[in-house]
Order: sequence, then structure tokens, then C-alpha cells
Amino acid sequence: MQKITVTTRKNIIDFLTIEGIHWSGSLEETDFLSRIFDLTKMPSTDSRFDNARGDIWQHRINNPQDWEDNWVFSDSRFNLLHCEDGVFMQFLCEMLHPVLKREITIIDRMLQAFNDFLKDDGYELIEKTKIANYAIFVGRQKLSRNISIENRKKEITDVLSEDYICNQITLMESSIENSPHNSIGLAKELIESICKTILCEKSKDVDKDWDLPKLLKEVSKELKLTPKDIPDETKAAETIKKILGSLSAVVQGISELRNQYGSGHGKDAKFKGLNDRHAKLSVGAASTLAIFLLETHQIRQEIENKK
Repeated sequence: MQKITVTTRKNIIDFLTIEGIHWSGSLEETDFLSRIFDLTKMPSTDSRFDNARGDIWQHRINNPQDWEDNWVFSDSRFNLLHCEDGVFMQFLCEMLHPVLKREITIIDRMLQAFNDFLKDDGYELIEKTKIANYAIFVGRQKLSRNISIENRKKEITDVLSEDYICNQITLMESSIENSPHNSIGLAKELIESICKTILCEKSKDVDKDWDLPKLLKEVSKELKLTPKDIPDETKAAETIKKILGSLSAVVQGISELRNQYGSGHGKDAKFKGLNDRHAKLSVGAASTLAIFLLETHQIRQEIENKK
């Protein structure tokens, strides 16, 4: 099924036209297209030639004024406005390939524009590898991260609907790509907010000087999440204790990431932040831990209310 819309495809074509960027770069058009299509097995529109390679050579290399520069986007043989998403993505990636010898600034501008247009359809171009320090790109669907974070957001807000918590999640989610260090900082703040909320709902005083590990320790006591709260006779007791014992390590890790790379602390001019995969790790860990704490809190409240 075609998920990259015709509108998105046309927007990309319009961008190339307005920017004056030719799709085949420094390659002859037949050589560029041969990287994706077998031109020798495609029909010719000119009776003098046996296949597409012959008539493209005639009308774009031998007589380059016969067809307009962007002829390929309206040629039914390539069907780029309606072809499979994979073919269209490959076409975009080939336009960024170093063999086309484009300037780095142009490649960066093209990549940014392509991803801006593709994002609403759930696709993106990402770096796969490098050749002589030049990036090679591939296309992929942007499903796993967006869906998992959106699901986590819904699960959290189903349990606790305070506006502040909702805003934290939204900010954390939206900062991953463009501002990873902010996302890491917000991941820490999310856990802080939830710990304080749980303690307040249980009418427990919160010392303003408590750091994140201390907050989690107090919440764990209230929710009976410490390893010593698990009876030895409980099935898989040792495994459960190990998991609960690792909660403090997760929180400590997020806290340290925030202190070293996240927002909330001044950085000098030489500061280099982590990239978005580290932000995803912090966001994923914070979201998962938040769900666990809130669901446990809810269960504990339901048990107490039944007493």
C-alpha cells in the first residue's frame, strides 16, 4: 500500500525545481536511473530504440532540450508519483549518494527538506553507513519510536491526568530529535514529578533537597517496591528482587545523564551533547518506569479503598 502521498511527492519535486537541484547530480541521467531501474527491460517511447536507455540517451544526452529537466517525475514508466514507497525512497536516497558529487551543504538542505516532507507520512531518511566519510542514506518508516512513545503517553495520562505531567511527556517526546539534551533533562524531571505526586497523594512530606534517587527510595518504601518487601516464598522472588533493585540504577543513570549532558546546567562553548538515540534511551526508560510507578500506586490505592 502506498503511504507516501502524492502531495508529499509533489512537494519534494517542487522543492527540487525551486531550489534548482537536478535529480541526477553529476551523473548522466541514464547512469543515475540504472542504479534503480533496469532500463534495458523498459520500453522505449521512440520507435528508433529498443528500450528506455536508448530513448533517454537520445532525448536527454544527445539532444538534452527534447525533454524538460524533470521529465522523469511524469514519465509513466517510472511512475514516481504512484510507485511503491520503497522505490520512491530509493530514488530519494540515490539523489543524496556521494557518487553524484553534490556539495555537502546541498545534501544537508535536501535531507532536511525530504525529511520535513516525509514526516507526516511516517517516513524518514537516515544515515546507514559512510564511504570516504560521506554518508549513505536509507529510508525507513518512523513507526516504532512514535507509536511506543505515544502508547506510553496514553498509558501514563490514563493513570494520572494532571496537566503538568501531560506537558512533561509532550515536551520530552517532541525534543528527542531537535534537542536531545532537553529530552534527557525532561526524562529526569518526569520521574521527579511522578515521585513527588505519589508522595503528596499519600500525604508524605517531601524535602526540597531530596535528589532523584532519594525520591525514588521514598516512593519505593511507600509502594512496597523494595526487594525486602518481597516474601522469599513468592514465585520468582529472586528475579523480582533483582528487577526492583535495578530501579535505583535506572534512576541513577538518568540522573547522571541529565547532570552531564542534559538541560538544567550551564555548558561551556566546547560542550557536545549526546545524539537522539541516547535521548530515546532516557525517554524510554523514564516512560516505562513512570508507568510502573503509577500503575503500582493505583493498585495500592484500590486495595486500600476496599479495606
